[in-house]
Amino acid sequence: MKQSQLMEKESTIKVNRLENVKKRDGRVQKYDHGKLVDGLIKVTEKLEQAASLAELKAIALEVEKELDEQDRVTIDSKTIDGVVLATLKRYGLDELVEASIRYNEKRIKDRESRRDVNSMIGNLLKQDKSIVNENANKDSKVFNTQRDLTAGIVGKAAGLKMMPPHVANAHEKGDIHYHDLDYSPYSPMSNCCLIDFKNMFENGFQIGNAQVESPRSIQTAAAQTAQIIANVASSQYGGCSFDRIDEVLAPYAMLNYEKHLETAQTWIDTEERQKAFALVKTKKDIYDAMQSLEYEINTLYTSQGQTPFTSLGFGLGESWVEREIQKAILAIRIEGLGKEKRTAIFPKLIFTLKKGVNFSENDPNYDIKQLALECSTKRMYPDVLSYDKIVDITGSFKTPMGCRSFLQGWKNEQGENISAGRMNLGVVTLNIPRIAMESKGNRDRFNALLKDRLGIIKDALFFKAERVMEAEPANAPILYKHGAFGKRLADGDSVSELFLNKRATLSLGYIGLYEAAAFFYGSQWEENKEAKAFTLDIMKTLKAQADEWGEESDLHVSVYSTPSESLTDRFCQLDTEKFGEIEDITDKGYYTNSFHYDVRKNPTPFEKIDFEKDYPEYTGGGFIHYCEYPKLQANSKALEAVWDYAYDRVGYLGTNTPIDHCYACGFDGEFKPTEKGFECPQCGNTDPNTCDVVKRTCGYLGNPQKRPMVKGRHKEIASRTKHMKGSDPSGS
Repeated sequence: MKQSQLMEKESTIKVNRLENVKKRDGRVQKYDHGKLVDGLIKVTEKLEQAASLAELKAIALEVEKELDEQDRVTIDSKTIDGVVLATLKRYGLDELVEASIRYNEKRIKDRESRRDVNSMIGNLLKQDKSIVNENANKDSKVFNTQRDLTAGIVGKAAGLKMMPPHVANAHEKGDIHYHDLDYSPYSPMSNCCLIDFKNMFENGFQIGNAQVESPRSIQTAAAQTAQIIANVASSQYGGCSFDRIDEVLAPYAMLNYEKHLETAQTWIDTEERQKAFALVKTKKDIYDAMQSLEYEINTLYTSQGQTPFTSLGFGLGESWVEREIQKAILAIRIEGLGKEKRTAIFPKLIFTLKKGVNFSENDPNYDIKQLALECSTKRMYPDVLSYDKIVDITGSFKTPMGCRSFLQGWKNEQGENISAGRMNLGVVTLNIPRIAMESKGNRDRFNALLKDRLGIIKDALFFKAERVMEAEPANAPILYKHGAFGKRLADGDSVSELFLNKRATLSLGYIGLYEAAAFFYGSQWEENKEAKAFTLDIMKTLKAQADEWGEESDLHVSVYSTPSESLTDRFCQLDTEKFGEIEDITDKGYYTNSFHYDVRKNPTPFEKIDFEKDYPEYTGGGFIHYCEYPKLQANSKALEAVWDYAYDRVGYLGTNTPIDHCYACGFDGEFKPTEKGFECPQCGNTDPNTCDVVKRTCGYLGNPQKRPMVKGRHKEIASRTKHMKGSDPSGS
């Protein structure tokens, strides 16, 4: 396009009255001259002879003159599009007219295809990676998973039509992510929970047609645990945890001891020998029961076509039987699964450190801490909770619900701290890097955009909660009627009884603090105090909004450090399409989860902990810290140094260390990540049947060798691998 009389008018046109724009999804936003220019740039960027920025600004100003003449405070997007086309036609810019029409038609077509069930099923049949790889632990090759993925497509299409239009639009564009759209809002399911096993064991429960009585042995309690987990996991879509498993199962192990002692009294003459016999037999029962539970969980398949996302929390019990349960859990994990002794993916093990219990050499359970260290060096689990820090951050002590979602302290009418039987109703995540890029480095604009997006997330979260409250007790009897959620409801009761009064949580998630700060302050910002303050200000804003929404809703709304392998890729991919490749932000192929230190750098574990420790105060609804190490099997003392250093600084710490194994050549260490999967660096083996590759794919471990890797993630793991080889976890 040539220079024209448009250029002469740039300084004379000014919009006087127009303040707001009504979007197609019903939202009303402040009018933004920059968005009009950006839209024209988007339309023209593929033309052979693109217009200059000055020419596009001149066109925008001419459009604004026409809008100003309409003398309206608020105008809708469709009217603006019509004025744009009319202006382009008036000045004979036919190529731009055609490009604009094509651009708008494509946007409409793309939106329709995203909501079209037939189109989505076609993508599934083509094995579209964005569908088949969305969950790190779902094997898309097996029939039951394929069936779940197909049902999920129907659920997504229906869910997008059910939710408020501006929420659906924001999700599709990538401004936000409405999690678990394949289940919610199509079905009024809840997310993750701490199952009330104690209540269910003591009072019995029902699964299907079977009335289950209180267990009379540790073996029966373990078997019931697996059945409860399978049914709970099929009645919700998130993870579930057995908090304080050592303490809850101890009474049932004591029943074994009493039975063995009774037998011994019949056949053995001295009391000392009778007790010794009962002790040995009970220890064997405990080990067998915990081994059975490990195998049962790893062989379960829920209705979602996956092994239940399960966590076991333990470490605080001090009696001999509680100690034996802890030791058995750890010893079985160290031993490994099956003939090949593979690393178990589930359940996630979470060991609690507490001063006076197991932290120091003089503590009664210090020996179990040593076993936990050995297990973590060989199997990456257990992750560890710092008892006192968890209380500081969340208000009371408890294990997270599955991966990293924490309940806040809550007391019942009797003033008792209650965690078991509580739950989360869902997550919606904010794309923070996009806000930074849209702001173009202007902090005021960043804050305005952040406020606007948070308004959308509020609507999305409240819609999630309202939808879950439409469930009936009969929809999920294991949850509502038989004790998994604590109080047992009758048919006709409102499930909201279990959610309101802040008994349940809603989660405001976020991704990409690193990239947002990198856009404003450069990629090496971690040591920049102003940049760190900027990221903390973001977290303070999120927490203030979450607290305000909690008061409005009578639910506990908390800030959640989103774990999501596929979402870090999805947001980055959408932003690359929108903004192009930006160095250290979109060019990596992924965004950094939550508040984590950039994985491409090489901090010591102590530096990483010191950097990240300031964030969980504002994100108590969900968080975890990881440290990267080289092979640790021969150096558990180095890991202990990190655990001890972390105790007063962070509440929840995980271990990343190479534990891959090749059964073809015997290699132990770190497999080479590639776009197609992982290969043994010694013999080139890539066969999942003859190698065991275990990575952290979000909060849980996963076996990515069994499916193609999410785009871009091999770059992140390759970076981790590089730094694991050179890091010194001892800090010396």
